[in-house]
Amino acid sequence: MEGVNYLETAPASERRAVVDLAAIRHNVHRFAEIASPARIMAVVKADAYGHGAVPVAQAALAAGAAWLGTAHISEALELRSAGITAPVLAWLHTVESDFSAGISADIDLGISGWELESVVAAARSLEMPARVHLKIDTGLGRNGCPPDLWEAFVGRALAYQEEGLLRVVGIFSHFAVADEPDRPETDEQLDAFRTAVAVAEDAGVDVEVRHIANTPAVLARPDTHFDLVRVGLGLYGLSPFPGQTSAELGLRPAMTLATTVANCKEVPAGQGVSYGFRYRTPEATTLALIPVGYGDGIPRTAAGGVVSIDGTVHEVVGRIAMDQMVVDLGTTGIAGTERTLIGREAVLFGGPGHPSVDAWAEAAGTINYEIITRIGSRVTRVHIDSGQGIRQDVDADADAGASSVPTDTVPAPDVDADGPQDISADTAAAGNR
Repeated sequence: MEGVNYLETAPASERRAVVDLAAIRHNVHRFAEIASPARIMAVVKADAYGHGAVPVAQAALAAGAAWLGTAHISEALELRSAGITAPVLAWLHTVESDFSAGISADIDLGISGWELESVVAAARSLEMPARVHLKIDTGLGRNGCPPDLWEAFVGRALAYQEEGLLRVVGIFSHFAVADEPDRPETDEQLDAFRTAVAVAEDAGVDVEVRHIANTPAVLARPDTHFDLVRVGLGLYGLSPFPGQTSAELGLRPAMTLATTVANCKEVPAGQGVSYGFRYRTPEATTLALIPVGYGDGIPRTAAGGVVSIDGTVHEVVGRIAMDQMVVDLGTTGIAGTERTLIGREAVLFGGPGHPSVDAWAEAAGTINYEIITRIGSRVTRVHIDSGQGIRQDVDADADAGASSVPTDTVPAPDVDADGPQDISADTAAAGNR
């Protein structure tokens, strides 16, 4: 399929986030190379970071991921409704969380403390044991049991296990600064995690999976892999390290955000552009209107981001509005001629040959995670498969401290890792316990 422009073959849409499922599979293979023999949990919370949870989950499982991860039980239930039977862990709960639905759907539940009795009550009512992973706060300061309460917490869980109300499947935690490999806090958290695991095992917990590594830890800290690694950002082909690109890590960005130029007109020198006139044209020029704005998830603060039109990169000028932004083409003699750019493809970010998500994150003063995750519902998700050259599906539109990883810690990428694969529901469901 070499030479095929998959943006051109994808169905027409005013605004589209084109997600290449072959890139998802490639990235799973890449992390499997690095983390083996640890298994891969593909984290598909927040609608797979905006990529579409069900198709991404199916592609990840087809590529060998053994587990799926979500924040909420409701997200895990969506996967079950799609026929996905692989192990799923949901780890963030409130007093309104439907633990009964989670247990009934065979969803593993992350437990930090207060939830334990609520989960047990649901299990008792259902007469069905819950599968739980106990979370230790090793220093991040968010969820997780405080270390001084850990031994008693484990004891309570084991007592309920003896009653047949639950099974302790895993012990887990989360790193705070693994994306800054030189910081000592990761070692401190790792030591605390090992201590917590030892306490649990000494108390009689038969731990099936120990997991703490996120994407940056998988890449930079092989001593954190244990039995299972949780791959979030890296699943979507993005680098967690400001000092290294996706390509340098052997990853393929999966999402391309594209639209078409909505207007193209010449303006004189001194023309104000967008709200507040924060930009005025230094000379006569041509402005192109890009019909994407903060209502579609592009940060209003990201003036200075870049857009590729017909392969030429232009900087966004003036304030980004709710529905649109403007680029200065820096020349005249285009508008009203056969050279007009109206209707031409405009790519905000994507893989090789396009601006990167990181460029937009830098312009907005944020992280690449946020840029992809916040792309809104007015942007149609289009799932393609460049490995097979076919479109998989189209989702509904609106209605519906920088430090690079030492190169010797990351194995060289296998460029042939992603051959064509079947991502049918039957294959996706094959990753059972």
